[in-house]
Amino acid sequence: QVQLVESGGGLVQPGGSLRLSCAASGFSVSSLNMNWWRQTPGGDRELVAHITDSGVPVIYADSVKGRFTISRDNAKNMVYLQMNSLKPEDTAVYRCNTNVPHSDGYVAEYWGQGTQVTVSS
Repeated sequence: QVQLVESGGGLVQPGGSLRLSCAASGFSVSSLNMNWWRQTPGGDRELVAHITDSGVPVIYADSVKGRFTISRDNAKNMVYLQMNSLKPEDTAVYRCNTNVPHSDGYVAEYWGQGTQVTVSS
C-alpha cells in the first residue's frame, strides 16, 4: 500500500522558516521521483520542487528558487522541503506527490493529504 503523509506546516511570520516532511510507506523514496506541490487560497496549483530518484537534477519553481530546498533521507524513507525567507504569497496547502509508471503504460499518481502553511504577521 502506497501512502504519503505530510507534516510540519503552521503559522509563521514573514521572513521565517518551516521544514515540511513527507513520510512515505509502501515504496522506497530512493526508487522514484518526488515532488512538492502547493495550492493557494485562490485555487492556483504550482509545482514547487522536484527531485529525481537518483537525486539529480533538482528543480525549483522560479518563485521559490534560492529560498526552498528539497531533500531526501533514504534511510528514513522521508522527503523534506526546507522553506526559508517565507513570504505571504507562500501561503498555501503543500502536498507531496509521486508518479509511478507501470509496464502497461499506466501512470499511477499518489498524493499526500496536504499540510497548511500560512505566512502572516
